This record gives sequence, C-alpha cells and structure tokens, in this order.
Amino acid sequence: MYADTANNYIIWSDFQAVQKTGGTMILQYIEKALDHARYEIIEDNEPYFGEIPELAGVYATGKTLEECRANLMEVIDGWIIVRLSTSLNFPP
Repeated sequence: MYADTANNYIIWSDFQAVQKTGGTMILQYIEKALDHARYEIIEDNEPYFGEIPELAGVYATGKTLEECRANLMEVIDGWIIVRLSTSLNFPP
C-alpha cells in the first residue's frame, strides 16, 4: 500500500534501536511508530482517522483523537504480532 522506502527505513532503524535497549520493546516500538502517525477528520460516525504511512495497512478511527490514537496503538500491536508469528520481515 505504501512504498516510501526512506520512511520505512526510519521505522526499522527505530525498531533496531529498541531491540538493543531491551525492556518493553514492543511498547517502545509502538510509541516510536506513533511519532509517524498522520491524523485527519473524515465524515463518519468515528470522524478521527489515523494512519502510519510507513506500516502498510495500519490505520484506525475513533470518536475522539484520543480514542483514535488508542485504537491505532492496538492495530500496531496486532501488526507486529502478525509479522512475528508468520515470520514476515519488518520493512527495510
């Protein structure tokens, strides 16, 4: 869906940096990914739309910006789990 290689590299290098620090790696990765989030208001019952362009298919909606952001965190978490459980590589 998104092919912005330069930004994918930023996300991947963030992930590698998080790997080296240990601790709550997935939570740290999610927080770094959220730094790349883009939000907009759409005409919908949940008018707040958020996406992480560098992570294909990662988007969410919510009735408030805070709800959208929380939903986006869950989607990123699921995205990571699917990629790890199916041995898919993370973006270069």
